[in-house]
Amino acid sequence: MKTFSSSLIISTYNWPEALRLCLLSVKEQSVLPDEVIIADDGSTARTAELIEAIRPTFPVKLIHIWQEDEGFRLSKIRNKAIAASSFDYVIQIDGDLLLHKHFIKDHLAMRKRGTFVTGSRVLMDKPLSEKLVQLQKPHVDLFQSGLTNISNRFSIGWLSRYMADRYKNQNIFTLRGCNMAFWKDDLIRVNGYNEVFHAWGREDNEIAVRLLNAGLRKRAIKFGGVVFHIFHPEVDRTRCRETDGHLLESVLHKSVYCTQGLHQYIGNFEPVTQVENILVV
Repeated sequence: MKTFSSSLIISTYNWPEALRLCLLSVKEQSVLPDEVIIADDGSTARTAELIEAIRPTFPVKLIHIWQEDEGFRLSKIRNKAIAASSFDYVIQIDGDLLLHKHFIKDHLAMRKRGTFVTGSRVLMDKPLSEKLVQLQKPHVDLFQSGLTNISNRFSIGWLSRYMADRYKNQNIFTLRGCNMAFWKDDLIRVNGYNEVFHAWGREDNEIAVRLLNAGLRKRAIKFGGVVFHIFHPEVDRTRCRETDGHLLESVLHKSVYCTQGLHQYIGNFEPVTQVENILVV
């Protein structure tokens, strides 16, 4: 039985077909989040239309936060979504994922004060991904062809609990921003995501560095919190040297707090009990 509330933040950019499939998998969770916030980094109107279409049958409050498309600004839109969230625990995914039916339940079971949680993913190949997107089928057979990462497919409670504080808990590279969870007050403490990141990569590693420097511990959610990643071409990684530099700076300076972060949005949103669509530029 769920004993407290959570916000699920889903980041997206111009792939409404994948986002719809992701939202269908959220609807089928054995334990629902208390709200879902779509963190939209500048998608066209098709994404807003999708959210409007699915909202009437969605089982929890569905909030859409959008910003102008001015290039890769994932850190900024995540900060805006965090600021708009209403609940103490924030679970974070990307909109190109299908969730195992116990995803939220597994994450809530892993929560522990003084920690943040990092998960992994199962990769789906192109034929399987295209089939599921075309059919809008949010179910994945764990033993079907087209899946990789065998050990990441299964939700096994006792094994997940055993691994939580043992699996690479000091390694800042063993994490994925598409499957993480935090206490909201810890995110406020380190000022959320660092908005100096304007290209793909390392923003998730960098926030982990600051959380660790703030005295938190990293927990790994293995054999739980299962997600299936829909295939897409690799993003542009030509600016990885720049993002690696931002990460290295936080490591070398033992940073806890970033200058350009979450605090600029705190208090800028109406209570989400009264708001369903929020437009933020």
